[in-house]
Amino acid sequence: KEDPSRFFVEIVRRPCIVCTRPRAPSSMTDDALSRAPSELNMVNSPLTGTSDTKSVAQRTELPTKRMIRNAIPAHCFEHSLPSALGLLLRDLAIVATLGTFATVCLRTSNLRLADMLGWVLYSFWQGTAFTGLWVLAHECGHGGFSVSTALNDIIGWTLHSMLLVPYFSWQFSHAKHHAKTNHLVEGETHNPATKADLQRSGLFRLHQVIGDDAFAVQQLILHLVFGWPAYLLFNVTGGRRAHGGKPITSTLDHFRPSSKLFPPSWQRRVLISSAGVLLMLVILVSLGVRFGGLYVFLMYTPSYLVCNGWLVLYTWLQHTSEDIPHYGDEEWTWVKGALSTIDRPYSECFSIFDSMHHHIGSTHVFHHLFSDAPCYKAVEATAHLKSYLAPKGLYNYDGRPIIQAVWDTAKRCHYVEAAKGTQYFKAINHHRGR
Repeated sequence: KEDPSRFFVEIVRRPCIVCTRPRAPSSMTDDALSRAPSELNMVNSPLTGTSDTKSVAQRTELPTKRMIRNAIPAHCFEHSLPSALGLLLRDLAIVATLGTFATVCLRTSNLRLADMLGWVLYSFWQGTAFTGLWVLAHECGHGGFSVSTALNDIIGWTLHSMLLVPYFSWQFSHAKHHAKTNHLVEGETHNPATKADLQRSGLFRLHQVIGDDAFAVQQLILHLVFGWPAYLLFNVTGGRRAHGGKPITSTLDHFRPSSKLFPPSWQRRVLISSAGVLLMLVILVSLGVRFGGLYVFLMYTPSYLVCNGWLVLYTWLQHTSEDIPHYGDEEWTWVKGALSTIDRPYSECFSIFDSMHHHIGSTHVFHHLFSDAPCYKAVEATAHLKSYLAPKGLYNYDGRPIIQAVWDTAKRCHYVEAAKGTQYFKAINHHRGR
């Protein structure tokens, strides 16, 4: 297989999201596993005591991928189709239950206060449930749902199309995110803006006018509301190079088969992905004609936006902190990038979000090291991974409440000095104070 290596772009640059991956041949060396997994073939530190991330950037020797894998029991990498299908049925049952509740209990005309509050609650929880299905489709793209590529692609394409995600297109770009994690030039999603980027966009001036808190609010809105569609339509937050390491000379998007985001061999898959999204839009319009536009809008659109916010939140927070390094061409290695990932507890509401979302945020380090491993065994695997990495100062964990973490990130993580060397996020007020 081929190797998948400004108005809005400048404002939101690098804020957002969020791949069939064959198993590495047993003949690969430890060094090859640590440097080039076959992913593409297809203030005070907020981080609590288990890691000194700057030591990761400064070390010349790190454990190889094989060494890390050997610290985790083999059964954590074994897929179970009944377990996977059980999670899929669970998530579908939750979505169906919430949809039935809204249909039976909530009005779409002559709305009372109780109806309006009910629609707000429905939208949040249905969007949260949508995210569980979204994560399972994401697991299908990685090959983590089951050992069957055909089954993974059927389920993944169906679920992602239902959520207006171009399955194969995003599978490709997300593979790049895993293959080049925290690479300042070729990394995908939440690739940091440089100081020069923000100066050109006028965001330094905007921060000076509106202040820290208001600037953080607009960062939250741009990321959580507009970040996902901006990424799909304009590749905002994507790498600084097109496919094959070529300069970006045109808009990159996830829908056109001719987009330079993809190699020519992916054109058919991009077309199938876009057809899935178009089919879902046709279904929604047809349902609106049959049952009423307002009803279909309330049942789907706000929940869809909540789901988008969740997926951007995960990718943003799992890779963004003042203490997490990002690397230029000369400094980056695959292990450095994979270990520059953060686990967070998502313990709000008795950890219901973490459970509904298949622990994607609390086991993210394991996921980045072994993205084709089953998510339904990631909690156990993370316990072993932490036992191995934490004594070495290589496990990143941030136990802050998520609302506090995302607010601090919006206030403190705005840019890096340049897209080279080893860089750490800085706040705009850091620049102004110098």
